[in-house]
Amino acid sequence: MNLAFVVMLPFLGACLPPLVERVSANRTLMAFAAALMPATALALLVSPAMQVFAGETLHSTLPWIPSLDLSLAFRLDGLALLFALLVLGIGLLVILYARYYLSAKEKAGRFYAYLLLFMGAMLGVVTSDNLLLLVVFWELTSLSSFLLIGFWGHQTGARKGARMAMTVTGMGGLALLAGVLLIGDVVGTFNLQTVLESGDVIRSNPWYPVILCLVLLGVFTKSAQFPFHFWLPHAMAAPTPVSAYLHSATMVKAGVFLLARLYPALAGTDLWFMLVSMAGMLTLLWAAFVALFQHDLKGLLAYSTISHLGLITLLFGLNREMAAVAAVFHIINHATFKASLFMAAGIIDHETGTRDMRRINGLWKYMPYTAVLAMVASAAMAGVPLLNGFLSKEMFFAETLGSHQLGALSWILPVGATLGGVFSVAYSARFIHDVFFNGEPVNLPKYPPHEPPRYMKVPVEILVALCVAVGVFPAITVAGLLAVAASATLGGTLPEYHLSIWHGFNLPLVMSFVATIGGVLAYTQRRRLFDVWARLPQLDAKLVFEGRVQQIGRWAAALTGRFQNGSLQSYVAWLVTLVAVIMLTQLAPLSGLDLSQYSLPMDGVAILCTAMLVAAALLTTVLHRHRMTSIMSLSVVGLMVSLLFVRFSAPDLALTQLSVEVVTMLLLMLAMYFLPVRTKVESSSIRVIRDILLAVICGAGVATLAFLVMTGETSTISQFFMDNSKPGGGGTNVVNVILVDFRGFDTFGEITVLGVAAMGIYALLKDLELRSAKYDSLGRPWARDAHPLILVTISRPLLPLALLIAVYIFLRGHNLPGGGFVAGLITSVALVLQYVASGVGWVHSRMPGDYHPVVALGVLLAGLTGVGSWAFGYPFLTSDFTYIYWPVVGKFELATAMLFDTGVFLTVVGATLLMLANLGKLSLLDDKREDA
Repeated sequence: MNLAFVVMLPFLGACLPPLVERVSANRTLMAFAAALMPATALALLVSPAMQVFAGETLHSTLPWIPSLDLSLAFRLDGLALLFALLVLGIGLLVILYARYYLSAKEKAGRFYAYLLLFMGAMLGVVTSDNLLLLVVFWELTSLSSFLLIGFWGHQTGARKGARMAMTVTGMGGLALLAGVLLIGDVVGTFNLQTVLESGDVIRSNPWYPVILCLVLLGVFTKSAQFPFHFWLPHAMAAPTPVSAYLHSATMVKAGVFLLARLYPALAGTDLWFMLVSMAGMLTLLWAAFVALFQHDLKGLLAYSTISHLGLITLLFGLNREMAAVAAVFHIINHATFKASLFMAAGIIDHETGTRDMRRINGLWKYMPYTAVLAMVASAAMAGVPLLNGFLSKEMFFAETLGSHQLGALSWILPVGATLGGVFSVAYSARFIHDVFFNGEPVNLPKYPPHEPPRYMKVPVEILVALCVAVGVFPAITVAGLLAVAASATLGGTLPEYHLSIWHGFNLPLVMSFVATIGGVLAYTQRRRLFDVWARLPQLDAKLVFEGRVQQIGRWAAALTGRFQNGSLQSYVAWLVTLVAVIMLTQLAPLSGLDLSQYSLPMDGVAILCTAMLVAAALLTTVLHRHRMTSIMSLSVVGLMVSLLFVRFSAPDLALTQLSVEVVTMLLLMLAMYFLPVRTKVESSSIRVIRDILLAVICGAGVATLAFLVMTGETSTISQFFMDNSKPGGGGTNVVNVILVDFRGFDTFGEITVLGVAAMGIYALLKDLELRSAKYDSLGRPWARDAHPLILVTISRPLLPLALLIAVYIFLRGHNLPGGGFVAGLITSVALVLQYVASGVGWVHSRMPGDYHPVVALGVLLAGLTGVGSWAFGYPFLTSDFTYIYWPVVGKFELATAMLFDTGVFLTVVGATLLMLANLGKLSLLDDKREDA
């Protein structure tokens, strides 16, 4: 089975709910559409799971960019299987829960699309077998969580919470990327299996402390460890289904997953112990203490999540194999009881209209069934016997007792663990008592509250049942999964351990008793504790964060104000000055030029063309205030460059340059139509001297670089392309084969950038209102006839002829000068000519005026061509070709590169028309205003 397909299923499924929403407002149907792909992915994992339980590690690799050691490589071992089951299983429960949680007014299709994007990103993180690929999915979890946290964008808290989460986790992601790049440099590869086997190499390298700190920055920011814990409580502005998913199986679990995944490569040092365990201990204690004083139900659960993540981090930091096993076990247990608790909190909010624990008292009377479910989950969180949280808590206590890395201060670990257990029991007791007992409800927005719809409780029932089943029958329910997951974490043989309810009367059990009794006592003294808390200085992390963001904005505005004064001339001068400084510093150490090696012949034609090029450039500069004249002289520069390409036997470049020149001239003429025919003299004498000096320096520097390249001894790879163009790419036009085959990834990136640029230009022009010029430079009014008959008569027959030439240029491109890019420009020019000659209205009455789908189709087709190569086990964008025989035509070549070139063609046509046609619409708007 191809693991890449399983990972991609949630991404494909993200398209279904919005499509269903377009045709039906039935929320059940949307939920079914959202659950279809995750359920399929979960079903497909059943057979591989059996292989993993048998001790195998499954790998699936699709080559992407082999030269960068980047591939779509996935693995399914015990740890990946555990998290995949959590991500998909809890994800399906969240989808069912959200069906009843979201109101009929909300965009459920969009919500499910974001949720599935989030699910796919997390699934990619846990199954990646390449560290660079893992970082890509890691960042995608930050982006998708931003969309989910800010789903209720009309609320200020949601927007600010999403921005805070994105900022903190995004900064951590950059640190993680740097750490991964250093790991790749040390190990020599980004392959995860090799990295895990190279732990000794990494730990002995001088860069190990830097690598560890960078990776831990990524881990701590994602899993909300101290001091980066502040963003998670403010993420509670998200809908409760998002909170339940984010806290149990995704996002924050990505950090502890990475600790488990890289444990064999990075753990085992004193530095690891100090950084990881101490951060975990601080997070465990502080968050547990703060959780007790939260009045928001989800706020209490958020801080409890931070605390339990600190517990897991502390276990990984102890450098003990059994501690790592306990950490993996608590990951499983925390996922089940925390998801059920958040869903229960969402039910309470849904049925009462508030999450304020000072108001939602005595709900046992109104919602007894929900109360039982929530109390069982709370007891599991507190570590009550016969529930899953008790088992992993006992293992946690035992491992803190067995750690002696602090020497005489080793008692700090068990004492801190017990104190964390005290607070855990205390806030769990508050959740149970204040919500379901403690009197009657106070001023509920929805009164009286009642039980939720039947199927809204099903996900909570399943999760609570798992809490009980694991707590009572651990050896039957979870032992096998824990064993394979922990084995993959340790990268070797598991230590001996037993999962059972009773291990005898021992010190960990005593610690549990102390924690339970101490937690209950602490809760009974909550009034005094609240008084103490009230006297402590309160720090609102959101206000501090927003203050820092605004301060950075003010600094940026001040710095920008120093340079961005509204003068394009100043911007260009700064840019050219920087280029001049770089060139002077780099050229100074070089030896003198040896022009004797300059071997290019200079005949009369070359000298004449060069003189015309120089003269046209000077004329453009001198007459730049006469816009139309300068545009015409600038076109001569482009023509001369095209002729130079012809002289140096580069017909493809010449064709492209000519086509681009025509499009550029059209763009400039359309833009200049709205600007004055002449501009005033604004440059002072000092500015003129400055500009001349910069021009001379940069011109001389570029000329020097050109002579160095032409006269220096350089190795060339051109012969490789000449030798392999036909046998490797199936074409005799080396330039085109390079563009669509050897360097196809570059071309794909370029057309993507072109499409994005076109979208940006369209966005700028869409609502722009400009009045066209009414008079020419001599004060004469423009002609009333906007579409002269002669131009219309000539242009319309030219359209089919130009399109025929474009098809010819496209089809010959693989073996002769041409290709999709040039053909696209020719087609664009032919269509723009129709706009100019006959007007926007005439063209749009005969063909669609929205070119967004054309751009999207072009990029998509080029991308799918690359993806198709994966199906045959080749790297992304590897092309293939064959020859067929047609009855009349004879031998004919078919190459997959033609599909890629078609994508280039469509992107160029769509992007060019999106820019030029919409610029032409501005004059149409002006005509409409006149008619009005």
